[in-house]
Amino acid sequence: MNKPYVYSTRKLPEHLTARYKNNLNLYMWESETEPVPPEVLKQELEKADGVLTTLTDQVDDQLLDHSSHLKIVANMAVGFDNIDVDSAEKRNVIVTNTPDVLTDTTADLAFTLLTAAARRVVEAAEYVKEGQWGKWSPFLLAGSDVHHKKLGIVGMGRIGEAVAKRAKGFDMDVAYYNRTRKAEAEEAIGVRYESFDNLIESSDFVMCLVPLTKETTKLFNTEVFKKMKHSSIFINVSRGATVDEDALYAALQSGEIKGAGLDVFENEPISPSHPLLSLKQVVCLPHIGSASIETREAMITLCLENLSNVLSGKEAVTPVN
Repeated sequence: MNKPYVYSTRKLPEHLTARYKNNLNLYMWESETEPVPPEVLKQELEKADGVLTTLTDQVDDQLLDHSSHLKIVANMAVGFDNIDVDSAEKRNVIVTNTPDVLTDTTADLAFTLLTAAARRVVEAAEYVKEGQWGKWSPFLLAGSDVHHKKLGIVGMGRIGEAVAKRAKGFDMDVAYYNRTRKAEAEEAIGVRYESFDNLIESSDFVMCLVPLTKETTKLFNTEVFKKMKHSSIFINVSRGATVDEDALYAALQSGEIKGAGLDVFENEPISPSHPLLSLKQVVCLPHIGSASIETREAMITLCLENLSNVLSGKEAVTPVN
């Protein structure tokens, strides 16, 4: 019996793939960093039984229409807005993601980004490296306190709860807005639910952790930024398209809000000429929310486990549909 043909859109470490060689015929794109060209992905999916994708790989209706053998798309991310899940379901293609294994790592990064933006850490480090530190003064690169400030979390999923726990360690006042209230989280962590408008208007830090949907696309726009405190700092560790980047730039440049920490952008990688990169009060990272060695290896392993299970007739570990 032939082993199922599986294609990975990135080169994977040998020590992670070795245990699956007996039951998967695994082929990989040659690069770990460069994305697979769309035409190559199309050719591979015409014969693949399963595919391991990353969040930058678009698996749409047209691509699925040319993938008659495909049984599973294992997406190496929590979000799956890069996959047309409805089209996959119509074709009986299972879609899986990688929840849980990256929760704490992403929460670590999210809170790191918050503190870095608040205390102007990146700006200060560059100040030293560029040889500008000639003398000390009381307000040299003075930032904003984090402790005892109000953090408003928009999107209280697993990562939101993990961020809230970290914020509580800094004695922050933590509130959240979510489509549904999380009574257990309120009791366990000591956070409270607020309306979106009240949260936006009263928080010192506003953190976006919502999934990308039709409802959340450009959720943070000109109107929302105008409601924020002039001293507030905006953090986005969800998806870039949840923010109107032109509106964010205008709000930052005009002083409508004080600063921002961004790990995600509408178009990635972001262009070096993007206006947001010209602002010193913005900390920009290259979408590294879950980028620790341990977590990325766990994500890859979970994808391979989903592929192995489904292609051997078992249940997926983390199905989306």
